[in-house]
Amino acid sequence: MSSPPTSTTLLDGALRAQAPAPAGPPPTKSPFFGGPGSNTVHQLLLALVCAGYAVGSALGWGSDHVALIMGDFGLSAAAGAASVSCFLYARTRRVRLRPAWLLFSFSSAMAALGNMIWGWYEVVLERPVPSPSLADLFFLCFAPPAIVGLLVLAARPVTKAGWICLALDAWLIAGSLLTLAWSLALAQAAELDGPSVATAALTLAYPLLDIALVSMVLVLHFRRSPVNRTAVNTAVSALALTVMCDALFTSPLLHNSYRSGQLLDAGWFAGSLLLAYAPWAAGRHRSRAGGEGHTRVVHEHLPGRRIRSRPPRQPARTPVPGADPTRYPATRPITGSLAALTPYLAAAVCTLGILYNVLNGRSVDRVVLLTGGAVVLALVVRQGIMLLDNITLTQELAQKENHFRSLVQGSSDVIMIAAPSGVLRYVSPAAAGVYGRTAEELVGTELADLIHPEDLGCVVHEVRRFLAAVPQEEPTTRIECRFRSGDGGWLNVESTVNRHHGGLIFNSRDVTERVRLQAQLQHNAEHDPLTDLPNRALFTRRVQQALSGRRSSDRGAALRNTAVLFIDLDGFKAVNDTIGHQAGDELLIQAARRLQDAVRQGDTAARLGGDEFAALIVGDGTRDRGAREGHILELADRLRLTLSQPYLIDGNEVRVAASIGVAFAEAGLGAGELLRNADLAMYRAKAGGKGRVELYRPQMQQDVVRKAELATRLRAALHDGEFALLHQPVVRLDDGRISSVAAQPRWRSSQGVLFTPAEFLRVADEGDRTAELGRWVLEQAAEQAADRAASGLNVPVVVQLGARRLLDRSLPLGSVEALLTRHGLPSGSLVIELSDIDAGVSLDDLERRLAALRRLGVRIALDGFGGGVAITALRRLPVDVLKLDRGLVEGVVESARLHKITSGLLRIAGDLGLQSVAEGVDLPEQVVALRAMGCTHGQGMAFAGPLDEYRLRRALGRGSCPVPHGPAEPAFAGGGAGVYTAGVPAVLGGGNLGGGTALRSHNETPVPPT
Repeated sequence: MSSPPTSTTLLDGALRAQAPAPAGPPPTKSPFFGGPGSNTVHQLLLALVCAGYAVGSALGWGSDHVALIMGDFGLSAAAGAASVSCFLYARTRRVRLRPAWLLFSFSSAMAALGNMIWGWYEVVLERPVPSPSLADLFFLCFAPPAIVGLLVLAARPVTKAGWICLALDAWLIAGSLLTLAWSLALAQAAELDGPSVATAALTLAYPLLDIALVSMVLVLHFRRSPVNRTAVNTAVSALALTVMCDALFTSPLLHNSYRSGQLLDAGWFAGSLLLAYAPWAAGRHRSRAGGEGHTRVVHEHLPGRRIRSRPPRQPARTPVPGADPTRYPATRPITGSLAALTPYLAAAVCTLGILYNVLNGRSVDRVVLLTGGAVVLALVVRQGIMLLDNITLTQELAQKENHFRSLVQGSSDVIMIAAPSGVLRYVSPAAAGVYGRTAEELVGTELADLIHPEDLGCVVHEVRRFLAAVPQEEPTTRIECRFRSGDGGWLNVESTVNRHHGGLIFNSRDVTERVRLQAQLQHNAEHDPLTDLPNRALFTRRVQQALSGRRSSDRGAALRNTAVLFIDLDGFKAVNDTIGHQAGDELLIQAARRLQDAVRQGDTAARLGGDEFAALIVGDGTRDRGAREGHILELADRLRLTLSQPYLIDGNEVRVAASIGVAFAEAGLGAGELLRNADLAMYRAKAGGKGRVELYRPQMQQDVVRKAELATRLRAALHDGEFALLHQPVVRLDDGRISSVAAQPRWRSSQGVLFTPAEFLRVADEGDRTAELGRWVLEQAAEQAADRAASGLNVPVVVQLGARRLLDRSLPLGSVEALLTRHGLPSGSLVIELSDIDAGVSLDDLERRLAALRRLGVRIALDGFGGGVAITALRRLPVDVLKLDRGLVEGVVESARLHKITSGLLRIAGDLGLQSVAEGVDLPEQVVALRAMGCTHGQGMAFAGPLDEYRLRRALGRGSCPVPHGPAEPAFAGGGAGVYTAGVPAVLGGGNLGGGTALRSHNETPVPPT
């Protein structure tokens, strides 16, 4: 890894690369005027109409009559348009400040009526307008509604002090303007002798109302509501233009020489049209700062992943809860400065009015003294209120500063401010507890010097990406890296990053323990908790990486030489059952250690579960596949020997063997298929005698497929009625009478293929299929036995059941009792032949179950006696019949040793008072020998093969089978083998009731024709 760049070249450049953020969201389309481009067109059209009217006024409209019409009725039409526009806008839905626009509509309507009456006198009646007239009444009604509308538009104070300041500001402006206007013109107008008092009052009313309107315009310009700011600004501009024209009209310079249709009318015309356009000026592009505030959603950012979302609307400025918005105005700096200077500007204007009188040599008028004094008094009162307000504000700010300082100092997170140069300018005191370094020590250091060199590149990349993003779209990001601690080590730190005056604010916390816990959880999820070897999930992933992670240049050879070893410990279950699970766990730990030591550094040893292990042997690129296979097979054999060595557990030597299956990777083979192949090879090794190494061959998979197909067909055959139940007689050896019949299933598939028991029972020896087949045999045997009993052939039927099957919950005790009751079988009609008793079967449970069955009248036969049945089982289990193992019967004639063993077993059965049955008696010599040894019953081809129901009924009707009689003495050659040579008649032909002469094992007897 190359050395990391210095902090000044990376973090400094990243912080200095911050791009300016856009001012706000893009404008949206207006619902009434189409959008920003459409607004420009309408503004241009409005300007052209106003300019045309101004040009016409300047040229006198071509004639005096047209000038009078345009000067009177033109202004009336413009004011009427403003009234209708504001009224229609106020009637639309979701309009904020509706009363203000209704008041502006009423104010414009008054102006329209005044101009209409003025035109009636000048145009229709063709005579001068009297003074005063009805038009003056409407003109005077223009200002009050407009003033109230401006009050509605204003951001109204929420405290009494705010209302007082608003009133004082309005008086400061109005008093100053009144002082100035009185000094310039109003004093002279009041001294003039008019025709009447009404005329003089009317002469003063216009400028006084204009002064009041101007005062409200100036005061409320800095306090206007932020709702629909564009429309409010346009309306205020329209009123300001109207007031300015009114001031020019009342001035002595223009008042006496004014005539309708002159250039002054263009100002009133433009003001009215501007007010008509004001409500629709912004469309949808309205600020909602005064309405519902939008909460800024902070998106957490994962490094290397961009956040794709729609940019949120510009968040509104939210004032401090409970504070007066007038005290904390959310305005721009220039606007706030002008608002603060308003009282002083008013005082300056008042001073100018007084100086004007003094400089002209006039005595100071009483009105000027009164208004000036009132202005000064209002200024003093206002400044006093502001002083108290500033004192309160300073105290609040001090409290808030202390509050936030305590929050920062008491926070467990470390707050750091980095300058654009990458130097830390501020570090909170929590750094001493988190980093082990004081804040004073960290301030002034380079931030990049504290980040781990391996993480610095990712941090710089994320900082650059964050600074280049739009702040409204991504106001914050999250970075996780390693940070240098005071003891020289590294801490895992997670930081939330925000922008700050060109630099960055890092809100950091120590997540070292969380990272360690995550790493431990990840390790636990991928490793076996007992042996700490990789588990099945991690092993499968590594196999997949080995199969797909090779370069294309060497993939072929390396892939061919990659192998998986599937390992199973033979005899491990016996270890658990004999010396306990704790000893079994210790054996697994030692086996895992041996396996880990046996594989190479780059290979993987894993525990898949239970006593199953696996090893991934990665290919080394050897071109000779035969040599590589031989090497891996040799490694597998050495591993087998290593795992088969004795294990020392609690001072005792414990031995287990290892069966290993080996499978090599092939092109196009996935990890799951490779593991499956190795697993099949391992099971072939166990089936071949255990403690062996077996290499996977494609034939193994074909055998599995065939077995699966046969199992599927077996399941369907049970439902399609392809099974038949045959019965083989069990006869008494002394007189040949049939004492019982043994039920044996046969399967002739729909394809005509005959499956003997040796085939389909091996497939059926699996879980649910065994249970289903056993239920069917038991049900059919009981039903057919009941039918025979009804016809007078009452012979017990023998049904073979495994010990595990008998204890299975799918065959509860009540089901056998219900079966006997449903078919009406008497006591002793059912004999259950118990088989497959191994060490895993609980003899206690089996004893209780057999005792319950005997209470129902069911007799119990113990199969395979002498071929592995423990004496303990014979001692504990309640049995009625002992069935000799086939291996003893087959060699009883030839082997003197087997002859003695069989004689001893039959003597034990006789001493216990049990009935003995020899299975697989196929030869007459065996019949004679067994009868001579004391065996009471026999079953085999020497008497009859498995019979269908018709042949069975014929045999039961006769009641007996022919058996050989006469004494016979064994003659063993060499003391080890012998045959019965005397007194044995030939009974093969008569004994085979199936009609054939060939002797076959009953396991391979075909289904006789029916």
